[in-house]
Amino acid sequence: MRKKYTLVIGASENPDRYSYKAIKALLVNGRDVKAFGQKKGEVDGVVFETEERPMDDIDTLTLYVGPKNQPSLYDFILNDIQPRRIIFNPGTENQEFYELARPKGIICEEACTLVLLATSQYD
Repeated sequence: MRKKYTLVIGASENPDRYSYKAIKALLVNGRDVKAFGQKKGEVDGVVFETEERPMDDIDTLTLYVGPKNQPSLYDFILNDIQPRRIIFNPGTENQEFYELARPKGIICEEACTLVLLATSQYD
């Protein structure tokens, strides 16, 4: 059986950023993690992808990019990644994106990845 990853979009090496904290928390909770960011970087061995490319092993995408910057990612996420679900963390909520993702069978969840992990509700 192939691994199913969580992809953190909006990845940052800045320890104050929630995407950084999410990568660390996902790893601590035994999750397989990939990351995508605007700049090259790495957190605990997870090297950030910076080029949009197809990924067929993503189960969950956890989003740390605000709604104004999401439209440029729609095609990449909906066609190249096709995750089972997208977690819209606080500040990333986007009705337009939900309306594009749901018809493709993608679960859209308004939640905080860190809270889901801390309360054993991530799956």
